[in-house]
Amino acid sequence: MTMPGRSDGEWGHDAASCPHSPRPRRILLLGDICAKPGREAVIGSVPQLRQELGLDFVIANGENAAGGYGLTPDIVSEILACGVDCITTGDHFFDKKEIAKSLESEMRLLRPLNYPEGVPGRGSGVYTVSGVGGQGSGITDQGSGEGGWKIGVINLLGRVYLKPSDCPFQRVMPELQRIRQETNAIIIDFHAEATAEKISMGWYLDGEVSAVLGTHTHVPTADERILPRGTAYISDVGMCGGWDSVLGMRRDQAIRRMMLNIPLRLEPTRDNLRVCGVLVELDSESGRARTIQRIARGYVPPSPEEKAQASQGASEAGGQNHELRSPDPETPERPTASK
Repeated sequence: MTMPGRSDGEWGHDAASCPHSPRPRRILLLGDICAKPGREAVIGSVPQLRQELGLDFVIANGENAAGGYGLTPDIVSEILACGVDCITTGDHFFDKKEIAKSLESEMRLLRPLNYPEGVPGRGSGVYTVSGVGGQGSGITDQGSGEGGWKIGVINLLGRVYLKPSDCPFQRVMPELQRIRQETNAIIIDFHAEATAEKISMGWYLDGEVSAVLGTHTHVPTADERILPRGTAYISDVGMCGGWDSVLGMRRDQAIRRMMLNIPLRLEPTRDNLRVCGVLVELDSESGRARTIQRIARGYVPPSPEEKAQASQGASEAGGQNHELRSPDPETPERPTASK
């Protein structure tokens, strides 16, 4: 059955059957960055993750990075400086009004595509990657750069249980047609509440994009897979922030709010910092996904002594001197889902 707006034709080539297929590209998408604790974990972890995983491109959802609600220009600069290549957002992207200027000027900051015309910012970007995996971002501005590898990113917002917005299913196809003129490698951050809506988008875009990766709920799901026509999918990649919490916020406040049913303001927690996301490996020519794997790493902030040493030594090392550990050292790595 042909779905509305879809071509349902053959997409690219089968990377596994191509003996001369170029080196696969490794893309990391980190879940919602929750307030200052989440920013600290991301900033301290990304440099080491780039090296360890040989990453070509890093995306992070930053819509909760400012106290749990929205973004500020300074925070955008802070996140991009640590090695994140593109920041996606969601329904909280405009909670801090000062972000409007950055939405217009910073090409690496996206807001959902399916907001009405006239809303500041852009819902997609095409980025040229000139560096080698793991050796810094090496990206140039949107739509520029010759000779490098290009990747497209589209930010979508769901409609079920969220404030009204344009239909993401109808808005995405024209954008895909435009981006495909430059690259077959396209990552979708679908920021949505309802699992059924996310899964529907995964099937709708199977064979049309490299990956449909869900964000918003802050809870990683265990349904990562490669769909039949080569699109990587997961319902939610999780969050970056305090893990011993209620979605990154202090659990005592969240419990009290639930018990009393009154709108108490929640504060972020630093308890058991962790970064969560997914690693997608894709064929650099066809854009077809090869593997998808959940990533969950604990982050131990540096001690005062380590901070003092870092300030005296090589400042460029930054988070690479911090300890990254698995959430449970005795638990083996989860198997990688592959086609």
